[in-house]
Parts: sequence; structure tokens; C-alpha cells
Amino acid sequence: MSSIIGRKVTVKVPATSANLGPGFDTLGMALSYYDELQVEAVEGSGAFVEVHGEGQGEVPTDASNLVVKSIIHTFEKFAQPVPGFRLIAHNIIPHGRGMGSSGAAVVSGIIAAKGLLEGIVAISDKDLLDLATELEGHPDNVAPALFGGLTIAWEDESGPHHKKLFVHRGVSPLELVPNFKMSTALARSLQPESVPHNDAVFNVSRSALLIAALTQSPELMMAATEDRLHQDYRAAAMPETNALVQLMRENGFAAVVSGAGPSVLVLANGPAERLAAAKLAKTRYPDWNALLLAVDFKGATVVLHQ
Repeated sequence: MSSIIGRKVTVKVPATSANLGPGFDTLGMALSYYDELQVEAVEGSGAFVEVHGEGQGEVPTDASNLVVKSIIHTFEKFAQPVPGFRLIAHNIIPHGRGMGSSGAAVVSGIIAAKGLLEGIVAISDKDLLDLATELEGHPDNVAPALFGGLTIAWEDESGPHHKKLFVHRGVSPLELVPNFKMSTALARSLQPESVPHNDAVFNVSRSALLIAALTQSPELMMAATEDRLHQDYRAAAMPETNALVQLMRENGFAAVVSGAGPSVLVLANGPAERLAAAKLAKTRYPDWNALLLAVDFKGATVVLHQ
């Protein structure tokens, strides 16, 4: 324990957008929009948490904080004594908007623990994904937050896995963020237990095409982002989101619901197309925030300050 006390880490974790249209619970992408935090191991037990920005005054500032819980979970998984923690979070990823804020919090904690335990415990990429999926529930959000880029996530009897792909440089993400939230649990509850065979085949073809569009052929993005598995079922709960997706697509922009919503992700083919999409969105939905982002290729990072 004494070797841990006084160690500090700085962690940076990207926002993510999961599903990307047809890739429900499978595909995710890391975006250049980051939560940052500093964590110090201190004497005693419990946690002292400061939150600045998103979640300030809303999220817990004690050991029930999701980042702290994720740190403690990681320490316990590797049978390490748990010290006290001092945590300062600088959050900009919006909460409840479909940009992976809870996944980012989980990943922040696990990566912070990895940094604090550097030289004491070896934590592999597979360990990181196992821990994050255990805590978050779905690997499609945490995989891109951990590893960056475009990720394909799946699970089998040995747990969650991922494959990271590099996105074509022409792909220009635009995230359109409203000032209202959506519950992921509510969004999931609106989906049926089963779907028609034709819809399943439709989504398999579009998901395969989306990999090609994102990595090689951005001009195929409109067809590649069509979906029949989840967005239509959730539309009634997010009428404004649904209307904005339809508006974008009717004007030739490949728009999808970002994660569980209510944000909208536009996968534009180049900066000029993205600017045109942002301008259209601002004209019709002036209250929505337009974020012109890049694909993050690094994923979560941690720096240990001895």
C-alpha cells in the first residue's frame, strides 16, 4: 500500500458514438471530445471528488461516484489493497445524450487504476475490456473509449472481444447535441424481443457495407447507415431526434441516432459536406449544439506522476 500512496495519474478518455446506424450493440467510434481527470492515491479510505463541467452538482462526490467505483473494482479484481482517492474531474462529454458518458466514466476509473498500479500489476488490453464490459454492460461503447478508432465488439464464452479499425481520412463526424436527455434504459425498453427476418438480413448487409464505407469508401455512407433494428422503434420517444435524422437524410447527409440518443451523428464525406450539414441543422434546430469532431485514434490515455 505504501508504494501507492502519493501516486497521481492524469487520465483522458474520448466520447463515443455506438451503433452508427445498423451496427446495433456491435459498432462504436471514438470521437475527439474528452473528459479529463486527475486521481491521487491518499492515506485512509473513501474518496474526495471534485467535478467541474458536465455533471457538476449532479453526480456523487464520494465513493459512490462511478469513476471511483470503477477504480475500486479494478483494485479488488487484482487483489490490491484499496487506498483513499482524491479525484478532480473535468467533464465535457454531455450526460444522457448518447455520447458514451457512462462508458467514459467507467473507462476513466479502470485506466486510472491501471496507471496507479503500474509496476505492481500488469493489466492487459483484454483485462481492460473485461472489466469495462462487466461494469458498463455492453462492449460496443467501452471498446472505442478504451482503444480509439472504429471498433467491432462481440462476446463469446471467453468474454468480450474487439477489433480496432482505422477510419478513412475523408470521414468527417458531426455530432448534433440537444439540451434534453434520454434514458438508455428507456430507449432499450422500446425495442421488440424479435424482429422480422427481412429486417435482420437488411441490417446484416448494411453493417457489412458500413465497415467498407468507414474504412475505404465514404461515398457509400448513405446506404451504409440505413437501419431497421432499433431507430424506428425508439423514434416515438425522441420525436425531435427522429425529425432531425429524417431532415438530414432527405438532404443527402448520412445521419443516425448517436448511441441511445437523443444526439444525432452525421458521418459526412469530407469537411465541406459536414459544414453544409451543420448549417442546415443550425437553421432548423438552432437550440442544438453542433460539434465538428475528428475520429479519435488513440483511445484512453493515462500518465503516471510519481
